[in-house]
Amino acid sequence: MSISIEVRGDIEKAIKLLKKRMQLEGIQRELKHRRFYEKPSVKKKRKRLEAARRRRKAKRRSF
Repeated sequence: MSISIEVRGDIEKAIKLLKKRMQLEGIQRELKHRRFYEKPSVKKKRKRLEAARRRRKAKRRSF
């Protein structure tokens, strides 16, 4: 996994762009979940709830 960002002088803008891309790709969420051990049953429940949330969101967008 890699994210490439072009820096043309403004470091602050590059950092902001990097954070935005990381958020869009879900890297921050993944790191948050991997900080501590998650039991398999809890992981399944979390993934099931996330999938349901994605389905509801897609359903709202389809109209």
